[in-house]
Amino acid sequence: MSNYLSEEGTFINSLIGEGSLVTGDLNINGLLRIDGDFKGTISNGGKVLVGKSGRAEASITAGTIVIGGILKGNIKASEKVVILSTGMLIGNITSPRLLVEDGVIFNGSCVVSDEKPEPVTKTARFSTPFAASEEITREMETVPSWTE
Repeated sequence: MSNYLSEEGTFINSLIGEGSLVTGDLNINGLLRIDGDFKGTISNGGKVLVGKSGRAEASITAGTIVIGGILKGNIKASEKVVILSTGMLIGNITSPRLLVEDGVIFNGSCVVSDEKPEPVTKTARFSTPFAASEEITREMETVPSWTE
């Protein structure tokens, strides 16, 4: 087990070190820290941290994404996205929570929502136009008029 700790005190189980170039698709659990260069896609149920010296051209899906370096690509977080003052993001964000520090460079769109799509409900349909107009007329009779 690695004894390398992140700033939050959690263990980093995957690291792309400064001076390294990694290309490909990563599917990992835990905390991934990028201090070097990465190109590809990242799927992570935990956290992805792009350090100050990190540069990534990637599509990232993770629980929490923290950007302190440069990231070009779309990101989707199930928990939150944090962009530090040293961070630069060129791409789109989808997340239920977003924290952006002063000094960030961001070019893209952002959707901050934890709402789930509402289920489709069936609408009552009338068999004939006459039945619909008759029901509407009855409802209108119960509404007080503005002149009363």
